[in-house]
Amino acid sequence: MTALTAISTTLSTDLLNKRSTTPPLLSGDCIQAKRDQIREYFNQTFALYESLFEIIATDEAYFQRPEPLRHPLIFYFGHTATFFINKLIVGKIIDQRINEKFESIFAIGVDEMSWDDLDERHYDWPTVNAVREYRSQVKVLVNDLISNMPLTLPIRDDSVAWVLLMGIEHERIHLETSSVIIRLLPLDSVSSHPLWEPCLDSGTAPDNKLLPITGRKIQLGKPENVETYGWDNEYGRRELAVESFSCAQYLVSNQEFLKFVDAGGYHELRYWTEEGRQWLSYSKAGMPHFWLKKEGQYWQRNLYNEIPLPLNWPVEVNFLEAKAFCNWKAEEAGSAIRLPTEAEWMVLREKLDADITDWEVAPGNLNLEEYASSCPVDRHQVNGFFDIVGNVWQWTETPIDGYTGFQVHELYDDFSTPTFDGKHNLFKGGSWISTGNEASKHSRYAFRRHFFQHAGFRYIESQTEVLPVDKVNIYETDDLVSQYLEFHYGANYFEVSNYPKSCIRACMDYTDELPKHRALDLGCSVGRSTFELARYFEHVDGIDFSARFIQQGVQLKEEGAVRYTIPTEGELVEFKETSLSALEYNSIKDKVHFSQGDACNLKTQFSRYNLIFCGNLIDRLYDPVSFLQMIGDRLEDQGYLVLTSPYTWLEEYTEKTKWLGGHKVNGENYTTLDGLKENLSPRFELVDVCDIPFVIRETQRKYQHTIAQMSVWLKSAATDIE
Repeated sequence: MTALTAISTTLSTDLLNKRSTTPPLLSGDCIQAKRDQIREYFNQTFALYESLFEIIATDEAYFQRPEPLRHPLIFYFGHTATFFINKLIVGKIIDQRINEKFESIFAIGVDEMSWDDLDERHYDWPTVNAVREYRSQVKVLVNDLISNMPLTLPIRDDSVAWVLLMGIEHERIHLETSSVIIRLLPLDSVSSHPLWEPCLDSGTAPDNKLLPITGRKIQLGKPENVETYGWDNEYGRRELAVESFSCAQYLVSNQEFLKFVDAGGYHELRYWTEEGRQWLSYSKAGMPHFWLKKEGQYWQRNLYNEIPLPLNWPVEVNFLEAKAFCNWKAEEAGSAIRLPTEAEWMVLREKLDADITDWEVAPGNLNLEEYASSCPVDRHQVNGFFDIVGNVWQWTETPIDGYTGFQVHELYDDFSTPTFDGKHNLFKGGSWISTGNEASKHSRYAFRRHFFQHAGFRYIESQTEVLPVDKVNIYETDDLVSQYLEFHYGANYFEVSNYPKSCIRACMDYTDELPKHRALDLGCSVGRSTFELARYFEHVDGIDFSARFIQQGVQLKEEGAVRYTIPTEGELVEFKETSLSALEYNSIKDKVHFSQGDACNLKTQFSRYNLIFCGNLIDRLYDPVSFLQMIGDRLEDQGYLVLTSPYTWLEEYTEKTKWLGGHKVNGENYTTLDGLKENLSPRFELVDVCDIPFVIRETQRKYQHTIAQMSVWLKSAATDIE
């Protein structure tokens, strides 16, 4: 019985057929047929995801944290549903939330990023049944939207349908990542499930051999005319010359990796990178994470059971272990053994000419077409190589980065950019549970090198050296991010003082007698005003919606420096760097904490502030009125709210009907300051208004010179709203 044909009490046979796991094409001749395809794909995904969580045997297990670097499973159960609502809200496709609390606590916190909040003390998790009911409400909303949304073909990235496909593919990613966490639960917290049956075959592994592959030039990047949904990092272009190399015929099996374990590989530090040695010291690992040893025998933990170590299944390890094995193998063989680069792996991948939308049967243990586990490494052969795709992901030497021409999608700017830090390596090919976009030829997924997925590796022999992953020197090249780094940390232009510093100095002039316990920098961008507030306050939270910006402040705090490029003219750039030492922030950096968040729907722990500073934020909110109604709840009595903005209202950020000002009311001019007074009174008293200029450099000869208005508001205890 295969994973997709097993009978489930939850999923009908129609939902489990192969057609429903093939991503819909973006093109077509019939609008109604395309709606039906998207609806089927959504409902199959939604139900499949819920069936995975049926493996969890008790409600209590939803709240366990078997992986301390990730949230409990209750978060992931709710997260994929709230993703739909949050993206539809931000995209102004819907204007009403289903559950503000859920859409806040389930919004962010899925990877080991410093701005993710993994402190469980901050969470009052809802019950499992409450999340089930919420998921049902989201399902109804999305199905209704599919029936009624405007739709033209082909689907483009500005289409409502694109946003829905984004949500569907996002849930398919978490189908896989959630299965890894379930795999870490105690056995008494999980149970078997007819839809998720593992392979039952195991035996001795074949001897691995190196087979030659002829090098050539290869162009990386998903062509724009490929008619399936793609993530931002897939697009763009990079052309590379790949030298000839020899490649392992099979994935590294448990049996082959066991030789490394028996040779003391986990104790011989010369095989490990510096990062690997640090991980070994922390983890005390002596074998792969999913192995265990009982009474002298090795066993393997699968999704919900333990079996004697299947020697001919692929080993599952993190990048650091795979790299150490290759170094050991190179020493044993006396040859240049290493992991393949992304480009070398893609040369191998081209031996398989089909993609997920082309094949009738997957050419590997992929797309849930076979098992809910790995299987023997000698099952799926294509042109002499086995498991080119499927079974387990395959680690590469390549830290993920964007191709030339990379552009983020405005509704999901933090899908890829937080991983462009030299610390996340690509793996390719998909695993047994990789479906949809994950199973496609052009997919590019990356994890931190110490993370575990259903991931293994194959090795190559090549004389071509690669840059050590520990030595990647990152310069931020995203044009907008670099522009704001220069705005916050760079030179002053035309004798106009640094804007974040000027704003915070002005805040302090008005709040000299204010208790200096907690401050919030909301819309903190790349973090200069957050650090400046820390000169005065005991604790400062910096929150921004964009991970692209947040990660700059995080990097400055944690690594002591940020590097970036700014354009001079044409393709010419200037390289710049700022540091904690140069800014004199070393003594205050520990007061600062950065988080990613939605200013209109903050998590409950962001409260009890003495001062809230919102720099150039109010005219970039999708619902400024609801923000002003909420923000007072976050302030202590006699606390200050400070707003700055040039009031450049734009419909791309805020619907015109929600502008606070800049229009006529009863035939008279109505300014944003008028709107602020109306919405903040009587809870706040206006203390003062002043102007603060700023200059943003675009190129060496082009600048924006702007005047922002600062308004300072005192929250009065006498008019506090219960």
